[in-house]
Amino acid sequence: MNIAVDISLYPLTTAYIPPIKAFIERIARHSGIAVGRNDLSTQIQGEFVAVMTALQREIARSFKSADRAVFVLKIIGGGAGRRLSARRRPPRPRRLRTPAARAR
Repeated sequence: MNIAVDISLYPLTTAYIPPIKAFIERIARHSGIAVGRNDLSTQIQGEFVAVMTALQREIARSFKSADRAVFVLKIIGGGAGRRLSARRRPPRPRRLRTPAARAR
């Protein structure tokens, strides 16, 4: 079964970029996993066991470092068929219409 995982990593340190880059590079080295990035998160996709094994290994490695960090994961199952693109643009925000605007 294919899954996709949206990952946000928040290192609790002033030098937060190096741990994020290191985590993405380590995840990308695992076979059978597609990696995509945007400004806010990293997405990985692949077979359930491969993705969860890679996440378990690399999150544990991040927690073993001297710096503290917070991970936020969103796991999408049920096929997760859409291929990831490293340059995929985020969706355009929808305009919210107030009840008064809908009445016009």
